[in-house]
Amino acid sequence: MYKDDIKFSLWCDFVERSFLEGEFTELIDKKIINAATSNPAIFKSAFLSSSAYAEDKAALKGRPAKEIYEALAIQDVTLAASKLLPSYEKNDDGFISIEVDPFLCDDAQKTIEEGKRLFKTIGYPNVMIKVPATQAGFVAMEALLSEGINVNATLIFSIEQTHRCLEAFRKANDALKARNVHALPQAVISIFVSRFDRKLDDALKAIDFPTGRVGVMNALRCYAAIQHDAMPNVRALFASTGVKGNALSPDYYIKELLVKNAINTAPLGTIYAFVADTRDNLVVEVRTDLIDNFFNALAANGIAIESVCEELMHEGLDAFKEAFTEILDALK
Repeated sequence: MYKDDIKFSLWCDFVERSFLEGEFTELIDKKIINAATSNPAIFKSAFLSSSAYAEDKAALKGRPAKEIYEALAIQDVTLAASKLLPSYEKNDDGFISIEVDPFLCDDAQKTIEEGKRLFKTIGYPNVMIKVPATQAGFVAMEALLSEGINVNATLIFSIEQTHRCLEAFRKANDALKARNVHALPQAVISIFVSRFDRKLDDALKAIDFPTGRVGVMNALRCYAAIQHDAMPNVRALFASTGVKGNALSPDYYIKELLVKNAINTAPLGTIYAFVADTRDNLVVEVRTDLIDNFFNALAANGIAIESVCEELMHEGLDAFKEAFTEILDALK
């Protein structure tokens, strides 16, 4: 854990074969990161750009594209899981996430089936199945967690999605307790951050409203709800925390979201920028009154945050579907 005193973790939002075989271990050994995440966009960059997969792709040639994709992804996730297992066994996170096919986002049963199959195939206890927070996704999250499978609820933008995830995990925990299961599987609620500011900052600048704040305040609002529920096996995870452009410091979204009992999953460059800054980082105080005032002021300036959340959710799903399609087309 990066900061033991407040139970704050840094997870690496990057997976690629040669990285996993080298630098990844060093980051774990230095206690900089203690887990990792993946998604279709990350795998697209790895599988289509890195020479580390050439031999495996040649060996798999002729198989269906999705089968090739899964074989490559499972190899990477298995490798990451093996390297992270000692952290997991010490109760220091140690998770690696793999996402279900994004085209299953509206089919609860197929999402459940694929999540169970991936978890069983990889065969490591420290794997998290990543499920988008759609209507069908909430059903799948509950089912997977209730079967003892770790879950990463992803593409969280709104407080409503956060509450729906909490409801699903609460029901799963109740089902596990009813079966006298005491070692609960772990779940994270992945709140996306920077995309709010990239979407809104130009409009906010035009009306002299503070920029670079919507993503942080929205993330803290969702975080406060998760903390209020206080489920022992559910934590907030801040995702999409990389910075584009020079308006903000590279590690801005780590420093602004440095709160207790939380996780920040960030790109490598963001992590290195944060670690390189030797100044003391202050733990952020979360005040719900200030958060409420912020969103009231946003609404007074004509920004309907619920509509923005919905747009970002659809854009996020579309981006994952597009990346997945590009991977499959390239692997045919």
